[in-house]
Amino acid sequence: MLRIAICDDDENCLGEIKHMLERWAAATSSEIRIDSFDNGDDLIVKCENFSYDLIFLDIIMPLLNGMETAKEVRELNKAVKIVFLTSSPEFALESYSVKATDYIVKPITYQRLNEVMEYAIADCRQAPQSMTLKTVGGYQRIYIHDIEYIEAQNKRVFLYLKSGRIVQVIQPLYTFEKELSDSLGFFKCHRSYLVYLPNVDYFNNTEIKTKSGRSIPIARGYAKPFKDAYFALMFQE
Repeated sequence: MLRIAICDDDENCLGEIKHMLERWAAATSSEIRIDSFDNGDDLIVKCENFSYDLIFLDIIMPLLNGMETAKEVRELNKAVKIVFLTSSPEFALESYSVKATDYIVKPITYQRLNEVMEYAIADCRQAPQSMTLKTVGGYQRIYIHDIEYIEAQNKRVFLYLKSGRIVQVIQPLYTFEKELSDSLGFFKCHRSYLVYLPNVDYFNNTEIKTKSGRSIPIARGYAKPFKDAYFALMFQE
């Protein structure tokens, strides 16, 4: 799934871009999630706990403008693609300072948006999927394929990586359940655990062994759904 944010203080522009993106998704059989924001502050707050693949960002906005918003977002997520929306191309040079992917001059046409999406989606598919998370040591990018499982302990959440590292994140488990859908290969095998299926070595009705040798439990009643999810993913691959 491609996770997209649109940030523009013009309600009509927000609606037009969303409609064009939905049209593009239907035409290309792409699965997308779209979140809309009418100000930069709300987008930044969302980016603290959620990792977007692509952001369409208006430059001219009251209070916090698009360029300032992009700088804050870039601190949280080094990998996100940023496409500026502007009424004038004069900001093109400044956009390079935040490593913008592209910019679109308003009024926006479907043809121009389609060109941007073709380039952006190709770039996203080449790069490994990742999340930028707030950890006890600061913000950190974690690649999805490096995660073996995620565990909740009381009010703390830990990511166990293939390398043997354990990363403590300042984010509740339920937010990962929402973000790491079944389509990304994660399965909730227990109320305290989310496991990444491609990194499972073997399993039985009560236990899962990861490729690094770690063991995690399968809760009662989860054995068959886990087995079904695991083999569905393996068959898909």
